[in-house]
Amino acid sequence: MGKSRRTIPEELLLLALDPTTGTTAQPQSLDLGLAGAQLVELALAGRIAPDGDRIAVVHPRPTGDPTLDSALELLRRRGSPVRAVHWIGGPRLGLRQTYLAHLERCGMVHAVPGQMCGVLPTTRYQASDSAVSREIRSRLDSAIRTGVPPDPRTAALAALAHAVGLGKHLYPGNEGRSSRSRLRDLIRYDPMGGLVAHAVMDVQNGVAAQPKRAAAAAAPAPRAAGHSTMVRAGAR
Repeated sequence: MGKSRRTIPEELLLLALDPTTGTTAQPQSLDLGLAGAQLVELALAGRIAPDGDRIAVVHPRPTGDPTLDSALELLRRRGSPVRAVHWIGGPRLGLRQTYLAHLERCGMVHAVPGQMCGVLPTTRYQASDSAVSREIRSRLDSAIRTGVPPDPRTAALAALAHAVGLGKHLYPGNEGRSSRSRLRDLIRYDPMGGLVAHAVMDVQNGVAAQPKRAAAAAAPAPRAAGHSTMVRAGAR
């Protein structure tokens, strides 16, 4: 995969980057969105494909993008399709910082050191070329304004932006309410983007943990002390 095309994780992070403060909006959910954006990008590259609510590796050949290939290798090692909600909610936090460092290496952002309260060192990030961020935003605005079905990349980006809560950052206040609603509606134009976006929202709502809770509730209660227990061979 050449670098002539920006990846969806890169674009999602640039959308979330506030040009005034140099920080990212929705930092808690952005890691989840970036994990989901990696899945969409790998699907567009033909490396993975949806299998119901699961993700299956169909072509393990590296893409040439180190961050995407790391995710692809982790998926390959699973050996069997993994539920999107479990993958996105897995212990791989820190993607936001990983991608900020990646964008800095690519020259798409530059770090601005500073201090908090005059003491604690901080780092802000500014887009190196504001025209890039404007172009990304323009694609979303056009899809929202015209109602013309967007291309799969823009549809997936819109779905993920909605899933991580960037709607209020991009289209704030009461005047942005209709735009936020249309941003949410763009989720239907890309099946993979829709699957991943719903998985991101499910993780935030705690849905990923529900099967475990349900299984625990369905398990038989322990027998009282003194009662004999027979365990049948093969029972779990």
